[in-house]
Amino acid sequence: MEDVLTTTGYAIALKNMNAYFETHDVRYVADDAVFINMGTGERTEGREAIGKMLDYFYHIAFDARAEFINSIITEKKAMVEGLFVGKHIGEFAGLPATYKTVSVPLCVTYNIENGLIQEARIYMLTDVLMQQLRG
Repeated sequence: MEDVLTTTGYAIALKNMNAYFETHDVRYVADDAVFINMGTGERTEGREAIGKMLDYFYHIAFDARAEFINSIITEKKAMVEGLFVGKHIGEFAGLPATYKTVSVPLCVTYNIENGLIQEARIYMLTDVLMQQLRG
């Protein structure tokens, strides 16, 4: 017999993660979530701080969006492969706006609890990003 709780948990995780991938709305992030940049070890903790970090990357330093190539979603885990695509419009890593267009590969793995993102581990090719900004 199929486990109703597992099916329901999976359905909620699937719905919420797909909505998050589309919008980056922090309502899909747990209050005490942690996002970790695996390249630098930098940790962003808490829904509000994560929202500010995402806003900085997608709307202040860059006018950008995520283009998704592949994703896997289960009740407790998710993974997305994609590209960070946009224009450099504000200060980033000490560089003033260059107005250059960037397209940077990234992969993010997520831990999910109660349908919300509890932890994200971000693998972004920062060396590729910096080459595109400086090149």
